[in-house]
Amino acid sequence: MVELLSPAGSRESLVAAVQNGADAVYMGFGSFNARRNAKNFSREEFREAVAYCHLRGVRVYLTLNTLLTDREMSAAAEDARFASSIGVDAVLIQDWGVLSLVREVAPDLPIHASTQMSLHTLGGANYAAALGMTRIVLARELSAPEIWEICQKCPAEIEVFVHGALCMCYSGQCALSACIGGRSGNRGTCAQPCRLAYGINGSPLTHPLSLKDANLSHHLGELSEMGVACLKLEGRMKRPEYVAVITAIYARLLREKRIPTEEESRQLAQAFSRSGFTDWYYQGKKGSGMFGTRPENTPEPKELFSEAKRAYEKEDLRRVSLRFTCRIVNGQKTSLTAADEDGHMVSVTGSIPEAARSRALTAEEVAGRLEKTGGTAFTVSHTEVTVDEGLSLSAAALNALRRDALDGLTEARTAPPPRRHFQETPFQKEAFGPRTAPRFTCSLSRPEQLTPELVSCAPAMIYLPLEWLSEVDLMPYVGKTHFCAVLPRIFRTKDEALFRRQLQETRGLSAVAVGNLGHLPIVNDLGLEVRGDFGLNVFNSRSLFFLKEQGLSSATVSFELRNEQIRDLNKILPCEAIVYGRLPLMLMENCVIHNGVGCHCREENDLTDRTGARFPLLPAYGCRNDLETSKGLFLADRPDYQKLGLTHARLRFTTESPEDCVRIFQRYLGSGDYIPLDFTRGLYY
Repeated sequence: MVELLSPAGSRESLVAAVQNGADAVYMGFGSFNARRNAKNFSREEFREAVAYCHLRGVRVYLTLNTLLTDREMSAAAEDARFASSIGVDAVLIQDWGVLSLVREVAPDLPIHASTQMSLHTLGGANYAAALGMTRIVLARELSAPEIWEICQKCPAEIEVFVHGALCMCYSGQCALSACIGGRSGNRGTCAQPCRLAYGINGSPLTHPLSLKDANLSHHLGELSEMGVACLKLEGRMKRPEYVAVITAIYARLLREKRIPTEEESRQLAQAFSRSGFTDWYYQGKKGSGMFGTRPENTPEPKELFSEAKRAYEKEDLRRVSLRFTCRIVNGQKTSLTAADEDGHMVSVTGSIPEAARSRALTAEEVAGRLEKTGGTAFTVSHTEVTVDEGLSLSAAALNALRRDALDGLTEARTAPPPRRHFQETPFQKEAFGPRTAPRFTCSLSRPEQLTPELVSCAPAMIYLPLEWLSEVDLMPYVGKTHFCAVLPRIFRTKDEALFRRQLQETRGLSAVAVGNLGHLPIVNDLGLEVRGDFGLNVFNSRSLFFLKEQGLSSATVSFELRNEQIRDLNKILPCEAIVYGRLPLMLMENCVIHNGVGCHCREENDLTDRTGARFPLLPAYGCRNDLETSKGLFLADRPDYQKLGLTHARLRFTTESPEDCVRIFQRYLGSGDYIPLDFTRGLYY
């Protein structure tokens, strides 16, 4: 049966999820999870929580799904070993370095690919499975046919979000909160600026980035038939009562194999919604009908929440069914065997019965005593008692026997599986990269930006979007520079063959830039140099080691890293960093331009926030949008980046004119006095 996975952002939410029918919960402790602002758990609380869940047959998944720096790796390794040692059923990860770390220190701990990995194609899912990940959490933007294809053709389990908040940006590709507020979604502290008001091309402020919550409660049967292994409910930042309500309803729908009643749908909306719900992504649709808000003064559904809280606090609703077999035989120690439905069996012995002085013990009396399991997580479905005639045994002796049996069964159900654990191998500290200044590369966003004047600046590499390579002739420039095709970060399984054919047919290419795990099967054996782009979120030395293992020749480090963090990377793989240009903030499935003013993907478009700052909206492959920073990064007057051990430094041209591209490049080469009217230092300092 398909698994129902509920959020547990606190001890109270954990109890609410378990008592209302969750098959599994996902939770974090410490600082290395994507909801660091949830209450989360201390180490001891986490140990107790795992035991609480396992006793009741509920699986526990640890969220270790943020990007980590080198200095955090040792603590993350200790967290992974600890979680594995207490029996956590799997760990969710985003960071490639954390993937290699967990495989090294806790090789028997199953690994799930977090939705933060931005996996949305069959190629990406299969590659993750080949790396040993046992479950793939798919991007929320996929349609039913796309989910079905991946389920049918991927050997790993597939997990799908079915209820809760939808991010406007593909998970793992959002830097909006980090760049405008210093709170990184990739580091677990997203401030949700997408829920604020923005104008489109100067229009009045609305909420063009605030999606309604997802609700796939009407499609659970279809998802189960597709072969989806797990249905995930979002909400680690939500109240325990919310968790109780949605878990109970979804558990009931799965158990009874039906769609929700009108009352159940009303309760889901009462618990939390933003102008209602949407299932459009699942239906293969997108558009303005998917958007909604939730006013700050929206009243809580006190009656619904109070009723839900009373239900799971009143008694243990999630009790383990067991069978007792008791033998009371003259001259022998009393024995009791307890067996649950999961195959655990425990036998204990107690006192030797005495001869009855007045009234002899009966089987019915023994069964009645043994079945008094109130206050525990157990309930007795059947008791088989054998009692020799004329014997007596005290109530205290029977109670002790029952207590010992339940304690033994508790221990059996909560015992962690045998697993291996190792210390992490420290990286050597010599490989800090070249001591010379990096060579410049540049990336272009429009065909007209590729000019002889730009090529005369002698970039080591020019990055060009794959989708418009057919519009330019690279051959006149071959020998003067090198060209790298940039694959779209977001695409679909049906695009894989098209991309491969385009790469094979384009003359003049030297390299291809990959920004998603799903790109690697596409570019395999093409004879092109494979370079890692910023979409891979390289944050630490272990990620570089991982990418080198996958055959990459270089990697662009995350633009969320500070100067010192880039400097201290063990550059086992040549590193590149963006040192000029607007930074990509959000990559969106929904075309903001189309939703707001009609689709004009080749015209200049922007979002305006409440302060008047204008954020360019660039067209992205598949009628998607790439939201850029309002100010461009400028470091030409700050030589610090030249001392970080970088092999290459990238100038990222987006909205610049062809003439400005050349002027900026020349400024970085040390000539001219170009300085932007307004700029940012990004997150370097």
